[in-house]
Amino acid sequence: MPASPIPGSDELGVFIAFEGGDGAGKTTQIEQLREWVLTQDREVVVTREPGGTPLGQQIRALVLHGDHVAPRAEALLFAADRAHHVATLVRPALQRGAVVLQDRYMDSSIAYQGAGRDLDPQEVQRLSLWGTEELRPHLTVMLDVTPETGRERRGEVHDRLERETDDFHERVRQHFLALAAAEAHRYLVVDAALPLSEIAEIVRDRVDEALGRGRQ
Repeated sequence: MPASPIPGSDELGVFIAFEGGDGAGKTTQIEQLREWVLTQDREVVVTREPGGTPLGQQIRALVLHGDHVAPRAEALLFAADRAHHVATLVRPALQRGAVVLQDRYMDSSIAYQGAGRDLDPQEVQRLSLWGTEELRPHLTVMLDVTPETGRERRGEVHDRLERETDDFHERVRQHFLALAAAEAHRYLVVDAALPLSEIAEIVRDRVDEALGRGRQ
């Protein structure tokens, strides 16, 4: 399914999500891409889920740094953050024609709460599609990282999800890859073990194509 049109907008921005396991290097690659997009004379909005809005920051504290949260409650909290985030930050930016670079979107819920928590991934997806009025990224950059590499990169700092077992993170990883394989035209899968500069170049080339389509 292509990215949804944005009602009432004369110019459609470009929505790019970065996904992948913990420790994949999403933050680093988003910053590299932000600097490049600015050279293209485009407005850039960098955000994340959860935590891209004041409400999202409160939800982030609950689901990542608080006490145990039941799996279905966890999925609902992430979906609530996503619905508010899209309505108040992402859609307005896209309506202005901005390039939105986002650290995690609905694929994270599908993989972590669906495959990871053993909920129905399709139900988790439907919840997010309803909450966002079916807004999907024009491009999702999937940084593929093994659980072992991710754990090494994170060091001693772990939130509630990062503390899960390698088996949990491998289920999440495989579901990310399955999502990308099912709609390959919307994804760019990159080996997160490659040198940072090489990853940045691969991502930049694909984003340049997306921006070119947006200018047509």
